[in-house]
Amino acid sequence: MSELAGRTALVTGATRGIGYEVARRLVEAGHTVYLGARDLRRGTEASAEVGATPVLLDSTDSASIAAAVTRLRNEVGALDVLVNNAGIAGDQRPPAEATLDDLRRVFETNVFGAAAVLTAFTPLLEASRAPVVVNVSSAVGSLTLNAGPDARWSMLAYPMSKAALNMLTIQYARAFPRWRVNSASPGPTATDFVAAREGLPTVEQLRAAGVAVNTVQEGAEIIVRMATVGPDDPTGTFVGNDGPVPW
Repeated sequence: MSELAGRTALVTGATRGIGYEVARRLVEAGHTVYLGARDLRRGTEASAEVGATPVLLDSTDSASIAAAVTRLRNEVGALDVLVNNAGIAGDQRPPAEATLDDLRRVFETNVFGAAAVLTAFTPLLEASRAPVVVNVSSAVGSLTLNAGPDARWSMLAYPMSKAALNMLTIQYARAFPRWRVNSASPGPTATDFVAAREGLPTVEQLRAAGVAVNTVQEGAEIIVRMATVGPDDPTGTFVGNDGPVPW
């Protein structure tokens, strides 16, 4: 085990998909993992499978966040690693069809929810000797890639939310230089986020078109890597499995 094993981690939105795999891998690495779940029954089942501890946590509900903070303060006293994984894809409508309700719904979880969790857990992160925060972002939120001539994304709410999440990363990295705060992009991954939707290609169609679609294990790799960085590693970065992602 590394010198970072035995730390306490919280992974939000971890009952399935990438969050579940990240929780499993962190347990495997020797961490004490709290598996955040909006549905405690599903959280309990998932935690039993991976060896984590379930905690009721809905990032859009301030009462559940406050209760989770109180619980971790009483049980462990500090939080070493926060993986802000909870997020939704939304309807992924193009700009001409997107509505303000689309924006509000996606931002409520992907931006305001992530910010609310990070704000609430700041005292417990400060109590850690080497705090680490990973905001699970997406290359879809890259302003540079979207501005390029070969940009293939035409949707509004989800890319906007991930661009805003990246700003949360930058600002916290500057405000808390002792922390390691980074955005991680798992890349296109075979989860519900790329499930078939009207007007959007399926995983099989993407792969047939030459687009690499990761397995859940592959998508989780960069998040686990950034969740296990040390105090001398970079902060305020945006990275994927293949290296830096342009802001």
